[in-house]
Amino acid sequence: MPGITREEVAHLARLARLELKDEELDHFAGQLDDIIGAVARVSDVADEDVPPTSHPLPLTNVMRPDEVRPSLTPQEALSGAPAQEQQRFKVPQILGED
Repeated sequence: MPGITREEVAHLARLARLELKDEELDHFAGQLDDIIGAVARVSDVADEDVPPTSHPLPLTNVMRPDEVRPSLTPQEALSGAPAQEQQRFKVPQILGED
């Protein structure tokens, strides 16, 4: 696999609007080459009998049943609001929609 060249790093830097010095181009070319090599090694490890996963450990969602609990009334929730309308917080329009 060919290594990352200074020109490729310079191109990536231009796309990212980064100004890099000549010695930084050489330094980052080596680092990017190491990173791409590490990713390639991970791809080599994955075998046909290993299913793709999004997380190394199984995750389960912790759910509880919905139940009504004491909460604020609309009047209590809106009591500190600077403006309200139809039992809702009234805020300034920001998107220019009617």
